[in-house]
Amino acid sequence: MKTSSRLSIDKTIPLNINGSRQSIRLCATRPGLPPLLVVQGGPALPLLHEVRKFQRLLNFETDFLVGYWEQRGCGSVPRDDAQSVSLAQQVEDLRSVLRWFHGETGQRILIFGISIGGTIALQAAEQEPDLVKGVIAISPDAQTSVSDAAAHAFLQEQASGPNHPGLRRSMMKLGPPPYLDPSSFQRRARLLADLGTIFYGRTFNQVARELFFALTRTYGVVGSARALRNMTIVLRKLLPEIASLNLFLRPPRIMVPVHYVFGEQDALTPTSVVKDLPAAIGAPATTVVRLTNAGHFLHFDQPDVVRSIVGRA
Repeated sequence: MKTSSRLSIDKTIPLNINGSRQSIRLCATRPGLPPLLVVQGGPALPLLHEVRKFQRLLNFETDFLVGYWEQRGCGSVPRDDAQSVSLAQQVEDLRSVLRWFHGETGQRILIFGISIGGTIALQAAEQEPDLVKGVIAISPDAQTSVSDAAAHAFLQEQASGPNHPGLRRSMMKLGPPPYLDPSSFQRRARLLADLGTIFYGRTFNQVARELFFALTRTYGVVGSARALRNMTIVLRKLLPEIASLNLFLRPPRIMVPVHYVFGEQDALTPTSVVKDLPAAIGAPATTVVRLTNAGHFLHFDQPDVVRSIVGRA
């Protein structure tokens, strides 16, 4: 486990990005370090409440000026910002943030994209090759119908065994994919989390308690209520779009290195995606790593390995 070094830079900057109130927290141990931008997944998860966890486990700040970007509609922001979310808008917002970050540092940016954040990172990198040094894609979403089918098959297999007697009943309530509303999406997330495929070795309740504590510490009680409200709004807006997501129909053409990292216990990322997505995108100097004892959010499951990948990028 790593301990964050003393920071000489730690400031949160409000941004007006394409008419939306957003923010970015910049952290580094010393001036002049190269920029790394964290693009959160979820979808709909805020990021600022996880900064302490990133610093404790990954400690990127010793080698980078880390930008923790709070995306459109996330965190304690007005309802209207959450209502204005779309996948295309998230890509445009990321392009704007890249331009801002490049203007602040004068350097090309390494993007650390998580889940759907990895997906929009790949799409933005295609359009901003002069601003991007490379992409670290953590469990990127590629083809939702295939991922949903793989996760459903995994849950059915677990439900047929003797180790999870209540799972069959929960599966009947859940029904088959697609999951287009927040309640069914979150119900499936609970089942997958309890089986260790989201965070390896941790249950949904453990993760939820940590989330609520971190939200309250970061945004306060009222701000946490807004953040949770916005999560529901953003999910309601994005889930129908994500259901039809398929990067294979028109793979991003990326001119910078891409480093894919997947977790072996991630039921949402079948072997076909691990094999086919890097080949379809065909970026230069591509690497692909699949980690044992790691789920969908593997950067917290295997932080030392992930940090070494980032350090070599």
